[in-house]
Amino acid sequence: MEIHFYIIGSLFIVLAFSHLIFPRYFNWKQELASLSLVNRQIMVVHSFFIALMVLLIGLLCVTSAHELITTPLGKRISLGLGIFWGARLVIQFVGYSSKLWKGRLFETGVHMVFAVFWAYSSVVFIKTWLS
Repeated sequence: MEIHFYIIGSLFIVLAFSHLIFPRYFNWKQELASLSLVNRQIMVVHSFFIALMVLLIGLLCVTSAHELITTPLGKRISLGLGIFWGARLVIQFVGYSSKLWKGRLFETGVHMVFAVFWAYSSVVFIKTWLS
């Protein structure tokens, strides 16, 4: 089971650092220009903290896989992470309009890769809690 934590952790670390390209890739300078200053800053600040949490979850998985799997506290943390990423999986399909990805090869691929990743993560975390 530890290998799954190393895989998930490594992928979360990569995902966290991929947030660095979001402003440019999604053209935030132009796209967010019409927002009020507070809304623009909320978007940027929240994105930073999401990336930071994803990084910390990744580091936790990579550095503490054994403890997450074998200790009562680790199992409770795993349950929380399983619920969180399971909810993220649901949001992948109900929180984003299919207009953003349906019929678009690259966007559909990204959408499905993340759906599989959220499912994989939530199953590993919940299975850890159950064991």
